[in-house]
Amino acid sequence: MGTNKRYADAIDRRRDAQTRDIVASDGEPDSLTDEELELDTHDLTRTRRPQHVMAWVRYGKTGMKVDARVVAWTTKAVAIEWTTKTGAVHHAWVWASAVERS
Repeated sequence: MGTNKRYADAIDRRRDAQTRDIVASDGEPDSLTDEELELDTHDLTRTRRPQHVMAWVRYGKTGMKVDARVVAWTTKAVAIEWTTKTGAVHHAWVWASAVERS
C-alpha cells in the first residue's frame, strides 16, 4: 500500500507539532548559562510591561518557536517566558538574535 502524497506535508506538520507539544510539556527549556550571559559586564534591563515576541527555544535537541513575553534583556540576550499548552509557564534566557517582535 502506498502513502498519501497529497496530504503527506500536512500529516508531517501535525506529527511535528504533537512531538513539540510532548517535549515542551515533559521537559524544561534550555537556557543560557551565567557565563554566557556575562551579567557582570552587560547592563540588565527589566520591564513591568512584557512585550510579546516570537522566540526560538530548545528543549534538549528539539528546537521550537514559541509565542513568548520579554521580561528582561541585555545587549546580547533576552529573558522570556511563555505558557505551554498544558498551562505551565516556562522561562529561559535566549540569544537576542533568536527573538522576533510580533
